[in-house]
Amino acid sequence: MAHEQHQQHGQHQHGGQAHEGHHGHGHGAEIDWAAMAPHLEAQAELFMPLYEKALSWLGKEVTEPGLIVDAGSGPGVVSCLFAEVFPGARVMAVDGSGPLLERAQARAGRLGHGDRFGTLTGELPDVLDELDYPADLIWAGRSLHHLGDQRAALAAFAERLAPGGTLAIMEGGLPSRFLPRDLGFGRPGLEARLDALEAEWFARMRADLPGVVGEAEDWAAMLSAAGLKHARSRSFLLDLPAPASDRARAYIADYLGRLRDIFGDTLDPGDRAVLDRLLDPQDPAGVHRRPDVFVLAAHSVHTAVKPLQ
Repeated sequence: MAHEQHQQHGQHQHGGQAHEGHHGHGHGAEIDWAAMAPHLEAQAELFMPLYEKALSWLGKEVTEPGLIVDAGSGPGVVSCLFAEVFPGARVMAVDGSGPLLERAQARAGRLGHGDRFGTLTGELPDVLDELDYPADLIWAGRSLHHLGDQRAALAAFAERLAPGGTLAIMEGGLPSRFLPRDLGFGRPGLEARLDALEAEWFARMRADLPGVVGEAEDWAAMLSAAGLKHARSRSFLLDLPAPASDRARAYIADYLGRLRDIFGDTLDPGDRAVLDRLLDPQDPAGVHRRPDVFVLAAHSVHTAVKPLQ
C-alpha cells in the first residue's frame, strides 16, 4: 500500500517510480485505493519493458523458484509478470490494500495464472510471517522506502527466504524525464526544479514514518547486514522516444497533474503557469499534443542470496 501512497502524491519518480509500486505500513489510510487502481495499473503497464528486463536478469540467478512473493504488489501487474516469466512458480501478491489485491487476483485469472496465484493482505514486513512456507524469491518493488526501519525490514524479508533464496529490492535509480530542458516557453529546467520539490517531499515522508531509522542507503551493505550474500546491483532503462504514444501522454499528464496539485502553492508562479499550459489538452505546446514528449527512466535493482547453511 505504501508504494501506492507514493504515487498518490505524484512521487513515483523519486530516485528513479513506478512503481512502480507497493505497500503496507498503514500510512495513508485515507486514500481510496479502488479509485487509484486504474492509475497504478496504467503506470506499471507503461513501465513493463523495464520490468521485463529486470525479471529477465533475475531469471539468470533464480532458476525454477517454487514460491515468489511480491512484497507490496499493489494491483498485481508485476506479480502477474512474475507468473508469466516463471511458469513453474506459485506467486503470492502481498499488500496492505484488500481492494488492490482483488484487482491482482482478477488480473491473474484473466491472464490464466489464477491456479498458482494467491494474495495476502496485511502490513509489511510482519504479514510475511503468515506465508505457508519460505519463499525462493522475494521482490520488493519500491516498497521498502515506505517502511520506517528499512534495515529491520530487510532482516524480516531475509528470514522468510528459503536457503539459497534471493531477495530483490527495486530502490533508487534516476529521476524520470518526459520533456526537453527548454520547452520553448517559461524558464528552462522545469523538471529539475520539480525533482528538488519531490526530494524534499520524500525526505518529509520518510521522517514522518512510524519507527523511522536514519540509514545510509547502501543497499549492498544493508543486504549483507541481513545475513545475505553475493549482493549485486543493476539498473534498467525505460526508453520510450518521442513522439510519445497516447498512453504515455496520458500517464505524463496524470503525473504532472498530481505534482501541480501537491506542489501548486510551493511552485514558482512562472513554473505553475508552465504546468497549467502543459496540462491543457487544447494547447499545441501541452503534453497531449507537442511532438517532443518522451519517457526516459532508470530504476535500480539490488539482490542478495540467503546462504544454504
